[in-house]
Amino acid sequence: MSNSISGIHHITAIAGEPQENIDFYTSILGLRLVKVTVNFDDPSSYHLYYGDTVGTPGTVMTFFSWPGAPKGWRGTGQATAVSFSVASDSLRYWAERLGSHGVKPGNVSERFGDKLITFHDPDGLLLELVADPDDEREAWSNGPVPTEFAIRGFQGVTLSEARYEQTASLLRDTMGFRVVDQENNRYRFRAAEGQPASFVEVLSLPEVGMGQVSVGTVHHVAWRTPDDEQQKRWREELANDGLNVTPVIDRCYFHSIYFREPGKVLFEIATEPPGFTIDETRESLGSALKLPPWLEPMRARIESELPPVELPSPRTGSAAHVPTN
Repeated sequence: MSNSISGIHHITAIAGEPQENIDFYTSILGLRLVKVTVNFDDPSSYHLYYGDTVGTPGTVMTFFSWPGAPKGWRGTGQATAVSFSVASDSLRYWAERLGSHGVKPGNVSERFGDKLITFHDPDGLLLELVADPDDEREAWSNGPVPTEFAIRGFQGVTLSEARYEQTASLLRDTMGFRVVDQENNRYRFRAAEGQPASFVEVLSLPEVGMGQVSVGTVHHVAWRTPDDEQQKRWREELANDGLNVTPVIDRCYFHSIYFREPGKVLFEIATEPPGFTIDETRESLGSALKLPPWLEPMRARIESELPPVELPSPRTGSAAHVPTN
């Protein structure tokens, strides 16, 4: 295709208890809760979206909440680490902040010339904060983290693969990524346009077993495309390459197609529009349970089955809480 993937749209992982997830990502990491809805394919579970002020593609971390489900484990055929971008002089602040909330970060390390710290969320999901002096995106300014230190969005994602070559071929030859660096068995790719949230690192691990997707692991990685027409072209090209691609699925806030790359990681290509303000104002994002039109007639039953949660104020982050039901 003449137009390559420009980077990450969102990353979806699996959480256990929804309240614990909300409190960690809003009160500790300082992201904005931009949408509270349900898994459209399983309305008995929450789908929680976090990001910048409006949930700009490239900033959105989402979770399916599966209370009581078993823990997953990291291995090949998975996205095994999620990397967020922060200001170049903020790692000391973050190490102290995480420690003060009972989260033990690793020591500052370096990879591909970037300084970073690693830690785990309450369910065991592996997260990284990467100091990126070139990321000029504006972070959410009304959260509990000072703006100068706040998370700007994704820096990238790590894929663990038993068969590196086939995944590399898809990224490079079909999706338009280019290899920009290598350290031992880790290969760094970047989307052709070089935008923020455009890195993907592939770990070649031929001796490591398959991971298990469940609580504490990534469910899928979504790449962004600007509109429905280019998404249609992506679907045609991927299908022509022999990949089993779903029809276009309406996710309300974007349109999606899904497929498994050769190493078995679930990929999605999602459109940038229409965005999260189609059913809430910019000011009220994340303040109430939102359902798609086809599930609205079942609201009473859905609400009765979901565990009650308290949501942070949409204006002031974690300063106030309101119940959803």
